[in-house]
Amino acid sequence: MQPTSQGSLLSAAMLMIAAMSIIGVIDNYIVVLAEFIGLWQFHVTRTLVALPLIAGLSLLGLGGLRPVRYWAVLLRSLLLATAMMCYFTALAFMPIAQALAGLFSSPIFVLLITAFVLRNPVGPWRIGAVMIGFSGILLVLQPDPNAFDYRILIPLCGGFFYALSAIATRSLCAGESTVVLLGASIGALGLIGGIALLGLSLFPLEAAPGPDGFAARGWVWPMTPAIPFVLLQAAGSVIAVYMLTKAYQLAEPSYVSVFEYSVMIFGPLFAWVAFGQSLDVTQIFGIGLIALAGITIALRSG
Repeated sequence: MQPTSQGSLLSAAMLMIAAMSIIGVIDNYIVVLAEFIGLWQFHVTRTLVALPLIAGLSLLGLGGLRPVRYWAVLLRSLLLATAMMCYFTALAFMPIAQALAGLFSSPIFVLLITAFVLRNPVGPWRIGAVMIGFSGILLVLQPDPNAFDYRILIPLCGGFFYALSAIATRSLCAGESTVVLLGASIGALGLIGGIALLGLSLFPLEAAPGPDGFAARGWVWPMTPAIPFVLLQAAGSVIAVYMLTKAYQLAEPSYVSVFEYSVMIFGPLFAWVAFGQSLDVTQIFGIGLIALAGITIALRSG
């Protein structure tokens, strides 16, 4: 195998940073969208907009739409869809920095699964990184032992399933095209959203107004105020996830994954500028620890 060129390394880094800047901006608007529609309606409508865009990528010659192994793509898509459901649910009721902290616990889970399930050796550097990363997560989420809120576990569940999807991507879907993985994951989110909406139509729940009722809300009509945010998410996520996946194809994953942590700068920074969300010194330090742990795990794994 030929070594990765300097140009490919630079291109991969720029693609990843650009993708993370897009995600850091568009994901901040989930809390605004949650004022108007529910989580499941959001994913159904976003899928209806995104799938034609993904088909357009295929027509442009950027990748095929036929999986090599259907079951592997399906499994990976369901794992990733579950992770994203947890992440988007968390975005509706907590600052983006905390939701990202939970999602980016995934390298820790990958390492734990690698060590205890796959029985692969793990050295002291990565064991230390797990401890550092877990400390950072606690600093960002700031759980209250006197009034524990189970909702802080939701982004951590997202990180767990994101880790499983990463393992599935690497071990089961290495030969799949970028476009088919993108389309399958978006489609899985839409399918889960449709099933949930059907269930809520048969067994409706009492949903609180605003973001607190995001995950319990059925179909809302009219959805006119939410349409701009659905379109923003659909177009932005297709572009960003394609760039992210392409970056991993251009260079060594352990190198590329380092730049994925730039979203923990872009997301909170845009939240502060646009919505006035602020972080205290402890949370900023916690974000730094999570990034340090993830980068250490990535580099030592590489």
